[in-house]
Amino acid sequence: MQGNWTVDQYLRLETNHFIEFHDGVLEFLPAPTEFHQFLVLSLCTRINSHITSRGLGIALFGPLPLRLNDQLYRVPDVMFMATEHGFRRHNRFWDGADLVMEVVNTDDPNRDFEEERADYASAGIPEYWIIDPERREITVLILKGNRYAERGIYATRQRATSSLLKGFAVDVSKLFKAADAAWKSGGSGD
Repeated sequence: MQGNWTVDQYLRLETNHFIEFHDGVLEFLPAPTEFHQFLVLSLCTRINSHITSRGLGIALFGPLPLRLNDQLYRVPDVMFMATEHGFRRHNRFWDGADLVMEVVNTDDPNRDFEEERADYASAGIPEYWIIDPERREITVLILKGNRYAERGIYATRQRATSSLLKGFAVDVSKLFKAADAAWKSGGSGD
């Protein structure tokens, strides 16, 4: 059946797995690690803390699908939709987003740095953050025309800042330190 799936069939899947859709093909993403999920939780908590009190919109984490075009659905780790674009939110998927964040998976780092970068840019998503656990860096990209330009690559003892969300910043050292502590306090060490 691969290659013959419809968008409707994809959106009716009842699963908590990370599955993306491209031109009739389902792509099953690897299960995230616990450390990966601590980073996602921390990022989503931080962005929601910033936007909620200001009424700026809503941020959610995967596996909610994000429609980039009629035949391409991605499942970002964290996505933000501004209040004024709330009409693009649907129960089973969102039509684009204003900001997406991806935590790099070790199985295929080029996916986040190249494939998704191109897909999110072609969908017109204004800001894209790539969180790299290996390098302990956050790359913030902003849309210029139909391509992303680097706002900055932020490392230890720096704060990654958003162009879209004024005043929103993530202390890179604190983000990774908090994820490390959460993982080590309950993790098995695998």
